[in-house]
Amino acid sequence: MEIDREAIVQIVVSTIALLTFVAAAVFVSLNYSSNGGLTEQGGVAIIGAIGLFIVVMLAAGIWMERQEF
Repeated sequence: MEIDREAIVQIVVSTIALLTFVAAAVFVSLNYSSNGGLTEQGGVAIIGAIGLFIVVMLAAGIWMERQEF
């Protein structure tokens, strides 16, 4: 089975974005936890990480759509 270049680029971009989000979530949970839960600042930080993930995926999708493979 042959995978075309566009599919490979989509997989790589999605994987990088996902790993970045997971790293941000781990960073927030390690630095903003208290008594087994997140602090208020940690909640805001995780919402920020989710928002950043959405913006990055949106930008990546627009960029990939405009590429000519």
